[in-house]
Amino acid sequence: MQRRLADKPIAIVGHSDFTAIQCALFAQAGIKSFGGPIFNRDFGTEDLSDFTMHHFWQAISHPTLTVSSDTPQRRPVEAGGMLWGGNLAILAALVGTPYLPPVEGGILFIEDVNEHPFRVERMLYQLHQAGVFARQQAIVMGEFTGGKLSDYDNGYTLDAAIDQIGDVTGVPIVTGLQFGHIDDLLTLPFGASAHLLATAQDFTLRMTDYPHLA
Repeated sequence: MQRRLADKPIAIVGHSDFTAIQCALFAQAGIKSFGGPIFNRDFGTEDLSDFTMHHFWQAISHPTLTVSSDTPQRRPVEAGGMLWGGNLAILAALVGTPYLPPVEGGILFIEDVNEHPFRVERMLYQLHQAGVFARQQAIVMGEFTGGKLSDYDNGYTLDAAIDQIGDVTGVPIVTGLQFGHIDDLLTLPFGASAHLLATAQDFTLRMTDYPHLA
């Protein structure tokens, strides 16, 4: 099965819980895939997003891909490495298993849904304590939708959690990646070679070396 997938690559695409499959494929067989639309939420919706479809076809049909955001950044960053990641809860759950890729010098992108900031912070700390963050050049935060603050959060916000983990780990954190449980969704090649440039005003992420349609 591994040899067949590696010899005849196909566009394996998804996000959220599908992160487990993507990580396992890469960790066990070096198979690259795409973080992107899923059938029931994206391809199967009655109101298919033109943005999502444009960026999906752009990713799987071109040898290079560039995405950008005008989100202001906390600190300037320039980094290069393998792009990988996905859903934060799934990544944290894979710690200690043979299915979390031991990526060195990577650029890790993460997203999640319906998680309170203190839970996001806990999972970020789990990856940090497991040594995952120390091996990365940068972390790129996607969308964390559906997490509504309550009295239980005592005013603790996602921005506070991001600042906290950035201060503790020293790893540059970039925010504003249009990826996650959202209608207008980027497609990202898991396993691509990537170059990240972030300034006080924006960031750009350029990707190469991933499977694509000839």
